[in-house]
Amino acid sequence: CLKKSSLFSLPIFLLYFSIILSFNNGVNASHKVFPGLQSTSTVDEKNVHRTGYHFQPPKNWINDPNAPMYYNGVYHLFYQYNPYGSVWGNIVWAHSVSTDLINWIPLEPGIYPSEVFDKYGTWSGSATILPNNKPIILYTGIVDAKNTQVQNYAIPANISDPFLRKWIKPDNNPLIVADVSINKTQFRDPTTCWLGQDGYWRTLIGSVWGKQGLAILYKSKNFMKWTKIQHPLHSVDGTGNWECPDFFPVLLHGTNGLDASYNKKNIKHALKVSLDVTRFEYYTVGIYDTKKDRYIPDKTSIDGWKGLRLDYGNYYASKSFYDPSKNRRIMWGWANESDTVNDDVKKGWAGIQTIPRKLWLDPSGKQLVQWPVEELETLREQKVQLSNRKLKKGDKIEVKGITPAQADVEVTFSFSSLDKAEPFDPNWDNLYAQDVCAIKGSTVQGDLGPFGLLTLASQNLEEYTPVFFRVFKAQDKYKVLMCSDASRSTLKNDKTMYKPSFAGYVDVDLINKTLSLRSLIDHSVVESFGAGGKTCITSRVYPTLAIYDNAHLFVFNNGTETIKIKSLNAWTMGKPKMNWSFGHSSY
Repeated sequence: CLKKSSLFSLPIFLLYFSIILSFNNGVNASHKVFPGLQSTSTVDEKNVHRTGYHFQPPKNWINDPNAPMYYNGVYHLFYQYNPYGSVWGNIVWAHSVSTDLINWIPLEPGIYPSEVFDKYGTWSGSATILPNNKPIILYTGIVDAKNTQVQNYAIPANISDPFLRKWIKPDNNPLIVADVSINKTQFRDPTTCWLGQDGYWRTLIGSVWGKQGLAILYKSKNFMKWTKIQHPLHSVDGTGNWECPDFFPVLLHGTNGLDASYNKKNIKHALKVSLDVTRFEYYTVGIYDTKKDRYIPDKTSIDGWKGLRLDYGNYYASKSFYDPSKNRRIMWGWANESDTVNDDVKKGWAGIQTIPRKLWLDPSGKQLVQWPVEELETLREQKVQLSNRKLKKGDKIEVKGITPAQADVEVTFSFSSLDKAEPFDPNWDNLYAQDVCAIKGSTVQGDLGPFGLLTLASQNLEEYTPVFFRVFKAQDKYKVLMCSDASRSTLKNDKTMYKPSFAGYVDVDLINKTLSLRSLIDHSVVESFGAGGKTCITSRVYPTLAIYDNAHLFVFNNGTETIKIKSLNAWTMGKPKMNWSFGHSSY
C-alpha cells in the first residue's frame, strides 16, 4: 500500500458558502467546513457506537454514496470520504467492491482532486453503462475557491480489470459548464444517464434559482458534447436547492426494476431530490413526457416539503442503480451522525451507509416501497420467535435469546377492532408527522396504540428508542402514524445532540386489522420499515447504558385496546467480511 503522501497531493481548500440550518434535520450539512478539524487525527477513539453490519470504514468521515453500479458480476460502491479526519473536507471518491452487497473489499480511491477542472473538489455523481458495456462516471468538479461547479467524466483505465481499480479523467473535461442562466455554485450531482428513443443521452443536474429547486436537463448524441434543454425537466418554487437528483422508471405492476433508459408501456417515473434546506429526501411519482422532455407528477404526489419522503429520518443523498443480475432497482443512502462534531473527532469516524434497499412501485401506484436487499438475511444467526401473545395496556414483553444491540426484527401486530381508534385532531393537518409524534409519544396513552418495539433499551428503561404505531380516526378514513423517537435514546446530557421524534404516516389498508414492522438494530442506528416498506425511518442514537450485552429489546403496548403479537421473528446479526487491510492505507 502507498503512504498517504504518495497517493496524491490534497491541499485543504476552504469552500465557504451559505448553508441554511433552520430546517436541516439537525444534521450538519455534508459540505459544512470545519477548517481546524479536517485533518485532525483520532483523539480518543471509541468503538461503542460503531455499527456491526452496516457499511462503515474503520475511521474518518464519509457521506454521499456515489455511482453505485453492477458491472460484470461485481457491485461497485463509491462514496465521499475524507482520508485525513472525521469531519467533512479533503473529499475523495473511496471505492469498494462486492459480489453480494454485504461483504466488501476496499480499493484505493477511484477519483480525487488532481486536475484544473476538479482541483478544489470531487463531489457526487453517477455511473452509466454504455451500450458497448463500458462504464462511465459523471461527477461534479470544483474548479476554484469561489465554489464554481462543473460536470466531468471518468473512465476505467483498464476495462479488463474485474475491480476497475484505476480511473482516468480525460483532457477534454469538463463536459458541462453552467451558462449565465444557472447558479454555478449550486450546480451539481449529475444523474445516471438515459438513452431516449431519439438517440440522445440525457442527464439531470440539481440546482436552484432564487428559492426554486431545479432539475436541469442536458442531452447529448455522443456523450461528449452536451446541450442544455431550454426548460428544466421539473422545478418547484419555494423548496430551495436540489441536491442528488435521481430519475428512473418503475413498473406499474410487480417488484422488478428497470434500466434508466426503459420507456415502454405500463410504467411511471419517479423523481427524487435531496433538499439542502431540510436535509430530507423527497420524491414524486408521475409521467415522463418524452416529446416535451417534461416530468409531470401525479395529482396524488405532493411537490415540496409536505410531499413523500424516501425515509422520514436521518437519511440523505441517496443514489439508486439498476441491478440486471436480479432485475431490481437498489437504493443506497447515507446516515450522518446526530451527535456533535467534537464527539466525531473523539470517535475518529462519522457517517455510515444504510443497508441497500430494493425499491419498487406500490400496487396503488401512489408511492414507492423499499425493503432491505435479500442478501442481508445471510447474516442472520440465532433466532427467536413469538406468536399469539397478547399485550394489554401497559404491557411489555422482553425478546430474549438474541443480541439486541445487533439484530433484525420482524413483527406483525393484530387488533380486534378499529372502533376505539382515537380521533385525529384536524389542527394536526397543518403539522408534520414528526410534530404529531412529539405530542403523541410512546408514553402518551392512546386507544389503538402506541404499540411497537422498544429498541436499544436499558433494563429499567432509563434509555430506549421506541419504534411504534398509533392509529387515528379521521373524518373519512383511518390514519396510521409511525414514529421512531430518539428523545429518550441516551442519558448523555448534551443539549447540542440531536434527538428527534422522527415520524411519517403509513398509507395502509387496515381491513385485515394488522400492521407489520421490521427494524434493523445496529448499535447506533435503527432502520425501520412499516407495512412492508411503505414508510421508512432511520434514527441515529447513542445510548450510554444500552450498549453491547446491556442492550435489551421489548415489545410494548401503551394503548387501552389489547394488541396481539401475531408473529415475531428476531435474529442476532453477524458481521460481514470487510477486509479493510486489503485496501488502501487511507482507510
